[in-house]
Amino acid sequence: MNHPHLPFAAKRPFPDALLTELQALLGERVSTKEALREHHGRDESPFDPMLPDAVAFAHSTEEVSQIVKLCAKHNVPIIPYGAGSSLEGHLLAVEGGLSLDLSEMNQIVSINAEDLTVTTQPGISRKALNEALRDTGLFFPIDPGADASIGGMCATRASGTNAVRYGTMRENVLALTVVLADGRIIHTGTRARKSSAGYDLTRLFVGSEGTLGIITEATVRLYPQPEAVSAAICSFPSMTDAVNCTIQTIQLGVPVARVEFVDALAVRAINKHSKLDLPETQTLFFEFHGSEAGVQEQAQTVEELAKDNGGTGFEWATRTEDRNRLWSARHSAYFAMLQLQPGSRAVTTDVCVPISRLAECVGETEEDLKGSYLTCPIVGHVGDGNFHVAILIDPDKPADMEEAERLNQRIVERAIRMGGTCTGEHGVGLHKMGFLVTEHGEDAIDVMRAIKTSLDPHNLLNPGKIFRLRAAG
Repeated sequence: MNHPHLPFAAKRPFPDALLTELQALLGERVSTKEALREHHGRDESPFDPMLPDAVAFAHSTEEVSQIVKLCAKHNVPIIPYGAGSSLEGHLLAVEGGLSLDLSEMNQIVSINAEDLTVTTQPGISRKALNEALRDTGLFFPIDPGADASIGGMCATRASGTNAVRYGTMRENVLALTVVLADGRIIHTGTRARKSSAGYDLTRLFVGSEGTLGIITEATVRLYPQPEAVSAAICSFPSMTDAVNCTIQTIQLGVPVARVEFVDALAVRAINKHSKLDLPETQTLFFEFHGSEAGVQEQAQTVEELAKDNGGTGFEWATRTEDRNRLWSARHSAYFAMLQLQPGSRAVTTDVCVPISRLAECVGETEEDLKGSYLTCPIVGHVGDGNFHVAILIDPDKPADMEEAERLNQRIVERAIRMGGTCTGEHGVGLHKMGFLVTEHGEDAIDVMRAIKTSLDPHNLLNPGKIFRLRAAG
C-alpha cells in the first residue's frame, strides 16, 4: 500500500523522441522492459512500487551528462539508482521518468595510500571497495547494513555500526564529481584534509538524495586496518540497563568502534535467521580496535561497566571467523526481523538523540510499543544515539499502516523534543518529509527549496523527495 496521508504528483510524459535519442546514445543499455522497470521501481520501503518509464545504464561521467541534457530537453525526471537498498522510497519514480542506473560505474579511479584516500565511481559497493583495499593495509569503515553503493551512501549521508568511532559519510567524503540538472559537470572539494575556499559544496551534495545533482565520482577517507580487533556480546536484564551501559562507556571516553543494541525479539529473529544460539534477551554487541594492549584495556573497562549495569555472560570473539559471523548476523537483522511475520513489510524508524537522552528516549519508546498490537523489534547503533524500530505490518491491512505511522510519529516527536532528529542515517526520501518540517521549521525548508530551485529549476532530479515544491496532481 502507499502511504495513507501522502499525495503524489502526476506522472510526466515520456516522449518517444527521448527514447530514440537515448537508444542512439546507449544502444541496448536503455530499456523499457517491464521486468527491468519493476526492479528499479521498488525498494525496501513500505511503499508500493512506482515504476520509471525507462531504465538507462551509464558508464561514465560524460555519458551521465549527455543523458541529463537529453532528459532536460524533454522535461523528463531522472532518478539516480545505485544498489536499490533504500528504506525510505528514495528511488521510486513518483512522477515517472528515467531510472539512471549507475551500478556499472563501479571502478576505483585511484588509491592514494599515503594520503589515506581513495577515489571511486559511484556504483562500487562498500564490500567490493574494501576487498580491493585489502592488500593496502587500509579500509573504508562506513558500513550501513546493506551492501550499498558508495554513490548511494554519499547521497543519503549514510553511516552504520562503525560511526561511533569513524563518523558518517558527512565526515568522510572529501570531494565529489557531480552532474547538475542541466548537464554541467562540477568538481567539489579536494584531497586536502581542510579548506577555507568558498562554499562547502561537497557537504551540500552529501545527503541531497539525488535531488541537486548526480554523483559520478567520490573521494573518501581511508583508515589503517587496526593491529588488533576484538568483539564481545553481553546480556542485560532490561533495555534501560543496556543503554545506560552504553552511555557510561561513551561518557567515559572509551574509544569503542561499535556498540550495537539488539532487543530480545530481534535476538530471536537473528538466532533463527543466522543459526546462532545467543541468549534471547536485551543484548549489546561491542567491537574494539587498536593495539593488543589497547583493545584489552578497552574491553576490560567495558566489561566492568556492563557488570555495574546488571550485564552478564560477557563473551569474547577474537577469531576473525567468529567476529565476522557475529557482525554478519547483526547486518542481516533487518531481513531476519521480517521473518518474524512472513509476508510482512517493515516501517522503520530512524531517530537519533543526544547520548544523554538515549535511555529516556528508548525507555519511553518501549512503553509505546508494549501498548501496540504490532510486532516491533528494536535494534540500534546506540553508541551514537541512533536506534531503529522495525514495525512489521501486513501490507493488505490499512489499519496496520495507520498504527505503524501513529507509533512512528510518537517516536519522532519524542526524539525531536529531546534535541534529536527524525533520521540519523536513512535519509528523508518520501517517508519522512512531514517530519523534516517538524524538525527544521518552514523557514528552513524554504531555504532548502530555494537551493533546489536554483540548481534544478525544472525539478528534474528525483522529484517529490525530501520536501514538496508544488501541489501534487
